[in-house]
Amino acid sequence: MKTKPTVLYDVPGPRARRRNVLWTLLFLVALAAVVWWVVASLADKGQLEWSKWAPFFTDARVWETYILPALKNTVIAAGLAMVIALPLGALLGISRLSDHRAVRGTAGTVVEFFRAIPVLILMLFANEAYSEFIDISPDVRPLYAVVTGLVLYNASVLAEVVRAGILALPAGQTDAAKAIGMRKGQTMTYVLLPQSVTAMLPALVSQLVVIVKDTALGGAMLGFSELLASVRPMSANYGANTIACFTVVAVLFVILNFALTTFASWLEGRLRRGKKSTGAVVGVGAVEELATPGEHMGPTDETK
Repeated sequence: MKTKPTVLYDVPGPRARRRNVLWTLLFLVALAAVVWWVVASLADKGQLEWSKWAPFFTDARVWETYILPALKNTVIAAGLAMVIALPLGALLGISRLSDHRAVRGTAGTVVEFFRAIPVLILMLFANEAYSEFIDISPDVRPLYAVVTGLVLYNASVLAEVVRAGILALPAGQTDAAKAIGMRKGQTMTYVLLPQSVTAMLPALVSQLVVIVKDTALGGAMLGFSELLASVRPMSANYGANTIACFTVVAVLFVILNFALTTFASWLEGRLRRGKKSTGAVVGVGAVEELATPGEHMGPTDETK
């Protein structure tokens, strides 16, 4: 089938096609060599023996004792963090667009402060604060600390995503709302915010995936019994099958995040089919920039 030119590139000529085939073959050979080296190394260490993988297929106690309780804690921590961080981030993002300097300045200070601190430090700080000042059972304190750290950091990032989504809308949306007599609050509530949800959905989902993955920090540093923390006791009780345990945990994280992104894709498609979109999009690539401390886009920007 003949390739058609696009606005991004011309149709490659004969030499370019041969060069592309050559690079593809070289890449496949290099990839096969890496895969062979990894498999051979694991086999030499005895990590591919059936005895190390069998417990996950033949012993239900592995799932009942370690994996399913850990998966439940991961889902609880990530779910609580999402439920709290999303509205908090939306509130902070809208506040950063306020006409009142005090509101805008306060929201901006909060966002810049928590966005500049690594989420792991926020978790450790929250854990120590709960230990010193609040009477919380040590059994649930790691969960509180993990959720607190995730909420503070991700709400500040989501605030920038919300703000970027609103500013990405065409200026005509605001002008039309003003023309029919809507006040600023009504314009934000009934016009800008609903339409910006579609625009920022890819970036929102990207950040929600980060929340799921960052729960593992609590297991590594606070003893929170999530998926990553289940590797050590499983490996200790089932013949030092560390690679098999890490592999199973990684697959579960992939399934969780795949389910999240699949739902988001379905929701985005449904919203776009419902003509609730202006075509503006805050892409996944913008999340890394928005998570970096510093001014990215302000209320005075005329990009909307």
